[in-house]
Amino acid sequence: MSITVFLSFLLFTGFVGVYTYNKVKKTQNNSQDGYFLGGRSLTGGLIASSLILTNLSATSFVGMSAQAYTHNMSVMGWEVASGVTLVIIALLLVPRYLKQGITTIPDFLESRYDMSVKKFVTLLFLCQYVINILPTTLYAGAVVLGEIFDIQTLLGVSEFAAIAIISATIGLLGFFYAIYGGLKAVVIADTINGIGLIIGGLMIPVFGLIVLGDGSFMSGLDTLLTAAPEKLQSVGKPTDPLPFSTLFTGLLLVNLYYWGTDQSIIQRALGAKNLKEGQKGVIMAGAIKVISPLFLIIPGIIAYHMFGANAGNPDTMYTRLVNEVLPKPLVGFFVAVMFGAILSTFNGVLNSSTTLFALNVYKPLFGQDATDEELVGKGRIFGVFIAIISVCISPFIMFAPEGLFQYLQMVAGFFSVPIFTIVFVGYISKRVPAIAAKVSLVVFVSSYAAMQLIFKTPIHFLHQLAILFVVCTALMFLIGMFMPRDTDYVMPINESMDVTPWEFRFEASAIVLYMVLGAYVMFSNVGFVSDDPFFMQVYGVCGLVMFVGIFRRIFKQRNKVTLQAE
Repeated sequence: MSITVFLSFLLFTGFVGVYTYNKVKKTQNNSQDGYFLGGRSLTGGLIASSLILTNLSATSFVGMSAQAYTHNMSVMGWEVASGVTLVIIALLLVPRYLKQGITTIPDFLESRYDMSVKKFVTLLFLCQYVINILPTTLYAGAVVLGEIFDIQTLLGVSEFAAIAIISATIGLLGFFYAIYGGLKAVVIADTINGIGLIIGGLMIPVFGLIVLGDGSFMSGLDTLLTAAPEKLQSVGKPTDPLPFSTLFTGLLLVNLYYWGTDQSIIQRALGAKNLKEGQKGVIMAGAIKVISPLFLIIPGIIAYHMFGANAGNPDTMYTRLVNEVLPKPLVGFFVAVMFGAILSTFNGVLNSSTTLFALNVYKPLFGQDATDEELVGKGRIFGVFIAIISVCISPFIMFAPEGLFQYLQMVAGFFSVPIFTIVFVGYISKRVPAIAAKVSLVVFVSSYAAMQLIFKTPIHFLHQLAILFVVCTALMFLIGMFMPRDTDYVMPINESMDVTPWEFRFEASAIVLYMVLGAYVMFSNVGFVSDDPFFMQVYGVCGLVMFVGIFRRIFKQRNKVTLQAE
């Protein structure tokens, strides 16, 4: 391992740690809102960067590049379609959440249905975090960092020991940020790492194309666009990892669950200082997600051109590309940024786990009269407990059968869309009772289990989730017709929260949606894959007209506000 790589890694990682500590050392984190929601003081930039960093991890970089290496750009649907989802959430869900003043999503389920629904969903969240997300995040991060730094050779230990050491290191730092600093420490660290991630992530395709073109960026770009144009196809076929049709069925529902109801994600928006900042942050995150294929997926295609189609394990292509194309000092910086992304996912989920335990398990069962200090203390103890469990589990994942990660993705369907279904019906109806939510959860989970484990249904699992969503939504309304609530549900209002919406939310949303359309135009049969530039030119002209119109409207709106102030 190069000493230059190691020193540049330590320099950036140390800077993030010191900066974060100085920002939060005088912050009071003993209150419920202060610890779990950053004092409800988060601004748009902090929310956006933390959303992105919690979402991205080593698995994102390695896994998506690997699928692009073996298939094509169709996998970008997971990223680009999130832009549409985040716009929907910013305009529809965030205003509702902040008006209610909820701290966790199960809080809403208790208010809308009853305590037993809240407990069941809380249990689903915690099981997923402790058994699935936290250990696999540590394991994937340990594999990437171990390969780049060659920890086995450096320390003279086995692969198992190397993974255990790196997992423990990530877990310890994640414990520091999430347990002692609370949500505010998490998002401050995420802001710095978020900037570094975008810069570092974009360096890979830039330097990769320079190397691919034997020193010429334009020559490398020409190779990327012409040597194997089928690799740039984003409209997935049924045989591709993400068929295009799933964007309009199960993928939309999974994204709505993940970005709109998963506690580790939506907690960032719940900590917004007001609705304006919450909407800014969520829409900004949507814009970043649309451009993320540039640093998540394109490197896999560059690796295909550089190393060939059968150069080894696809999961190693990303780290191999990093080591071969980046100058050594920049390798260290990039690994530090990657380390920050891994750490962010871990500590973000850890913070959300402590929030769910303290507020939805400990408080209703043991501490109904508990003070904020007691709730924070119990949350920290639980955080220590699950951090230790996750660190202990992570190295054993290397002994799991091949296909574990695919199995874990399939298992996610057991709780993601079922939870979103009852949240969705809860918001659009007033008389559907709690029993309907319980029946829906049981029917959804058992039916999905039968499709996956017993009947081996040939339909793509995302289409299965969409079908069950429609069936269970109809079932809940049917139950509501025969066994309605005694009274209409009335959503509680948090009078202390400023719920004035962002005045430019629609303009910003239009830009994000146009970016999504552009991504699919460029990476399709009418874009880079085609020799005819007509559609690309039309898209560009339409975009120019739209942007001029939007900026003129923004300019007029600001002048109007200025005149009113005078």
